[in-house]
Amino acid sequence: MPNQPTSEIELLRAAYTAFNARDLDAALALMNPDVHWPRAFKGGFVRGTEEVRAYWTEQGGEIDAHVEPVAFNPQEDGQILVKVHQVVRDLAGAVLADEYVGHCFTFKDGLIQAMEICLLGSSDLST
Repeated sequence: MPNQPTSEIELLRAAYTAFNARDLDAALALMNPDVHWPRAFKGGFVRGTEEVRAYWTEQGGEIDAHVEPVAFNPQEDGQILVKVHQVVRDLAGAVLADEYVGHCFTFKDGLIQAMEICLLGSSDLST
């Protein structure tokens, strides 16, 4: 098992906290300017913090997503796989999704470089 990359895990905790608080400036400050980010509810990817901001702003006008990290699993390749409890509601409050998903993060220069949505294996399901 790789050493626990404490600073990267703390960075991710701060990013999830900022996202859930809808503090986009704080969340985006933790990303490289050319970050690569999935459009989870639309398909495809966006690149750069301003495209991420536009995507999150659009998403916030359609759904209310709350993503709570429950486990951080450093990978041999330097990525961190985060097991996330994701609850997505429509704007009236009805639950659209309540599930566990995997977010795989890549880092560069101490900031988030990319995020991908990953399948969780059975070993990733424990907290």
